[in-house]
Amino acid sequence: MRRLVGGRATGILTHTHQPINFLGMVNKDTGIVQDASHDLYGRSLQDTILALPYGIGSSVGAYTIYSIKSNNAAPSAILCERPDLTVATGCAVANIPLAILDTFEMESLHDNSKITVDVDAGMILYN
Repeated sequence: MRRLVGGRATGILTHTHQPINFLGMVNKDTGIVQDASHDLYGRSLQDTILALPYGIGSSVGAYTIYSIKSNNAAPSAILCERPDLTVATGCAVANIPLAILDTFEMESLHDNSKITVDVDAGMILYN
């Protein structure tokens, strides 16, 4: 695990193999994935530990991440294999812990498990 935005968070792991465009796919008021073609369609990201391969979309997606956080509907932390500038900037501005995981670390995650991510210590703990 490599640190991009420090912090510690606990939540239910929500793992997707599809990238997310925060601007077009996630409702900024509710944190619910609203794109019917995404495997997380209809699921809330609020208070989750979101694991995704990478983000897609424009720089406005960073503002969307900040809006989701301002509306108390954001993930508690985000784990990425290849974080893009949008996700990194959004997490930094919104103070959402963000870490880079390699493919092996990402594939070893247990979806729907309650975990604590300590980005500063480089640890994931299953609760």
